[in-house]
Amino acid sequence: MRVASVLPSATEILCFIGGERLLVGRSHEDNFPPQITSLPVITGQTTTFTTAAEVDRVVSDSIGKGQSLYTLDAPLIESLSPDVILTQDICSVCAIDLQTVERLAAKMTPRPKVVSLNPLNLDDVLANVLQLGEAVGMAEEARAAHASLVERIAAVDRRVEQRRRQLGEGRRRPRVAFIEWSDPLYVGGHWTPQLIERAGGEHPLNAGGESGGGKSFPVVEADPDLVILAPCGLTLDMTRREATALNQGAGTRNRPGAFQEPSRRPPSPGRSGGVRYERRPGPRLVDALEWLFSAVHGVPEAAPHRFPCEWLPPSSSLPRDEASAAAGGSPEEEAAAEQKAIADIEEAHACAVRAGKRSRCETPDPHTAPVGTRSCCTPVPVA
Repeated sequence: MRVASVLPSATEILCFIGGERLLVGRSHEDNFPPQITSLPVITGQTTTFTTAAEVDRVVSDSIGKGQSLYTLDAPLIESLSPDVILTQDICSVCAIDLQTVERLAAKMTPRPKVVSLNPLNLDDVLANVLQLGEAVGMAEEARAAHASLVERIAAVDRRVEQRRRQLGEGRRRPRVAFIEWSDPLYVGGHWTPQLIERAGGEHPLNAGGESGGGKSFPVVEADPDLVILAPCGLTLDMTRREATALNQGAGTRNRPGAFQEPSRRPPSPGRSGGVRYERRPGPRLVDALEWLFSAVHGVPEAAPHRFPCEWLPPSSSLPRDEASAAAGGSPEEEAAAEQKAIADIEEAHACAVRAGKRSRCETPDPHTAPVGTRSCCTPVPVA
C-alpha cells in the first residue's frame, strides 16, 4: 500500500495508527511527526504571510476571483504511484479541494482511491481514524488507536465532573473566547467550541454542543474570562508578533487591539490570555482538549507535556482566595469579589474581544489554513 496525503491532519492520523511506512508523499504543511518531513512534497501555496490584515485581503480577493490558494504537483504524484490519496472536502481555503484531487486521480493508471476526511466535530474526527484505517488496510490498528483517544477523552470528562463537584453546582463555567484570526478578529467554530465546553468552559460567542459549533465569524465584543489567541495556520512566533501588534494599538478592523507581550507563565486566577497555534482535526485534538482543561480551570500540571503555548499577562487580575474557590464559594460571593476587583483595576490592556455581535462571513471557511492564508471557519489544536 502506497499513500499520498495532501491533508496534514490525515497524515497525522495515518502515522498515529502506525502507517507511517505507507506514506510516499506529503503536503507542504506537513510537519508532524517530524520524521515525515523528508518525504516528497506534492503541494504548495500561492500566498505568503505578511500580516493578518494583508493575508485576509489577499485570500478574500483570490477567493472572489475563483483562484486556488494551492498548487498540486501532478507529475510528482503520478511518479509516486500512490494506491490511496488522502484529502478533504470541507474547505477550499484550508487545503487542496477534493475536485482537483479527483480530476488528477481519474487521469492516473492504475487509478488511486481518493479518501476524503470531512469532520465537523470531535466525534467525526474519531470516526476518521477508523475510516482511514479501513482505507489503508489497517482496521485493527485503527480500532486500537481510536480506543486510546476515547479513553483519554473520558479521563478529561471525569476530571471536569470532579471539578464541578468540588466547586459546587451553582458556580458558572469560565467563559472562553477562542480567536482564530487577529485582523479582523474571528471567533473559532466547528469542534473548537465543543472542545472548550467539554473541557468545562463556555464559548458563548459560538456555542458547540455535541454536534460542534457553527462556522467561525467576525467578532466585535465579548467579556470572557480566558482569551485564546490562535491564528489559523500561524506558528507560535508569528502568533506572538500578531499579539504584539495588537498590544501596540494597531487594533483590527473590527476592534481596537490590546494584547500584552507573551511571557512563559502558568495561568493565574481571573482573566488571562493564552497564545498557541495549530488546530488540525486529528489525534492531537485530544492534546488540545487536555490543555483546554488545564487552561480553563487553572491547573497547569494537567496540560500535556511541552504543549506549544505561551501565557500573556492577564488583562485584569481578579484575585480570589484559591482555598475558598476550591471549596466552592457561592455565586454571590464570587460576583462580589469580581466586582470589587474590577473596581480596583482599570483594564488598560483588554485581552478580550469586545462583542457578541455576529456578522456574516463572506469567504469560504477554513480550519487548518496554511501559513499565509487566513481562516474564516475553524478548528482547534497544536503543532
